[in-house]
Amino acid sequence: MLPPWPAWLLLPFSWLYAAVLAVRNWLYDRGWKQSAAGWVPLLNVGNLRVGGTGKTPHVAWLVEELLRQGQRPAILSRGYGRQTTGPRLATRTDSAATVGDESWQYFGQFGPLGVPVAVAENRQLGLDLLRRQHPALTCVVLDDAYQHRRVRPALNILLTELARPFYHDFVLPAGRLREARAGAARADVIIVTKCPPDLSAAAQAAAAAQVRRYARAGVPVLFSAYAYGEAENLKINNLLTDNRLESKPMLRPGPGPALLLTGIAQPGPLREYLEGLGYRIRHHAALPDHHAFRPADLAALAAHWQPGWPIFTTEKDATRLADPALWAGQAGLARHSYTIPVRVALLGSGAARLAAAVAAATGPAGR
Repeated sequence: MLPPWPAWLLLPFSWLYAAVLAVRNWLYDRGWKQSAAGWVPLLNVGNLRVGGTGKTPHVAWLVEELLRQGQRPAILSRGYGRQTTGPRLATRTDSAATVGDESWQYFGQFGPLGVPVAVAENRQLGLDLLRRQHPALTCVVLDDAYQHRRVRPALNILLTELARPFYHDFVLPAGRLREARAGAARADVIIVTKCPPDLSAAAQAAAAAQVRRYARAGVPVLFSAYAYGEAENLKINNLLTDNRLESKPMLRPGPGPALLLTGIAQPGPLREYLEGLGYRIRHHAALPDHHAFRPADLAALAAHWQPGWPIFTTEKDATRLADPALWAGQAGLARHSYTIPVRVALLGSGAARLAAAVAAATGPAGR
């Protein structure tokens, strides 16, 4: 099957790019290029495709499961979108600008639980930093290191979105794949993400059969759905005096007009969820993934807002909306802005199977 017109004209370039990556992977597979395991087990969550497959909530699920199993995990990511370079440990003085929006979200969620969060373009340097600063760790979760072959995970989890599966896609630039579909053979677990919670057994079997054309024999193929939480007040750093948010009203459920502000790759599921609750999205400011919000973005949003309308955004976007300078003159919007937490729920026996794979990769807790 060819990609849609005119993308098929780019297929020769895709074949060339895929060939270069295939040679690179072959060199790693044969040991001619070195791939090092960590000093503790590494668990990677990644994908073959550029764009949102749900890595952030799946990383969060994995860290929560490791904590339940008594492990002492850390999180290591590239820190995409940050304005710094080199290995760095997140601290309370950091922000989305210094460690990246996803890493800052992890730090806000897991930092209070004692989970270190580090960023590094070179994951090996990041692992070295974690080893020096946190020698008592028992494992490290790698966010989006599927193509970073210089490190070798003990558990390689590959995500693919049900609506845009890798087995129907093509390598860049004709498609959105970072490498050929054959790269799925490196996965130890494959999760089909963003599924309807009631995805039928027949639909699961059909998707699993497609995945298994490229996966190793016996690799589990699991399915996950998004589970949205109750809306929470948007947290804005040090917003004081006349812009204080202590008086923000509680969100009351029920249908009504609302605005949506996003800077993520795939905002569609969140919009569908809100509309399913009865909210009428009067305006959706759908900005690019990792967008650096500016005061002008909020001023443009204010032009569509009516007093009392809730403004919804994502947890990841909230990390880039925490700067009070963005909200100068927009206190009304700030008081009516809310984040929607998103988690993943694995369908059927998926949670137990993934937990078993995690336990097998990490070994006994507290070692």
